Amino acid sequence: MTWMHAALLSSAIMAVVSILDSHLVSKRLPGVRAFMLVVGGLHFIYALVLSRLIPLPADAGSAAVSIAVLSSVIRTGAIVILLDGLRHREVATVIPLVYTYPVFVAVFAFVLLDERLAWQQFAAIAIVVLGGVLIALNSGQRGSRWSGRARCSSARQPAFAVADVTGKVALERITFWNLFWIGALVMGAAFLLISLRRSVMFSLVALRERGKMLAVVTFNELIAPVGMIISYWALARGPVSLVSRCSAPDRCSSSCSHWC
Repeated sequence: MTWMHAALLSSAIMAVVSILDSHLVSKRLPGVRAFMLVVGGLHFIYALVLSRLIPLPADAGSAAVSIAVLSSVIRTGAIVILLDGLRHREVATVIPLVYTYPVFVAVFAFVLLDERLAWQQFAAIAIVVLGGVLIALNSGQRGSRWSGRARCSSARQPAFAVADVTGKVALERITFWNLFWIGALVMGAAFLLISLRRSVMFSLVALRERGKMLAVVTFNELIAPVGMIISYWALARGPVSLVSRCSAPDRCSSSCSHWC
């Protein structure tokens, strides 16, 4: 399997995860913090187990680890903004807007990593960005409440881009498994710090259909790490500009096989 196929597979998996995230946040759980509490706990467990099974390479160096942590912190912040968007808007509107972030990746990779793309590859990125913008402009959401939220949400695209580029740098010294459990540790700790409140715990206990909710969460959090690990595997082997284009968070495009 090439990095291109891995990126597309990851994208398909994360599309399912995105739909389930939206369903859980907006329908099954009493709020974003309740979702964060459940998911954060699971990811924290993943991180603890994998850090024991797959420790950092002896020659990783503190710089690579620091960059991996920075990448994970930035990605976690972008995910928090994304979850808030899924809470208030339809997934079919939120996710295409996130599609616009590969253009930031291309610019950052060009400046920082000296990656070069052909004009056809830049054209492919531009088409995706244009599609996301058109969907956002025709979403039907109006009003000052959404305008303020939209200004906050606009930070997630460059945040995802910086996370991908810094993650690519870290992968020069650590494995994709290491990057995954570092990310899971950071996200799990951040989610628990934000959501571990008595009121949130009581709201989960008071849910009437806890069994169905737990079933959906369990399935979601079994496939989400698979998609993330495959994405990091692709990132370690391919140019970040194109990997991000083919496997940007929760999206997929068959045109990648042509442009890659």
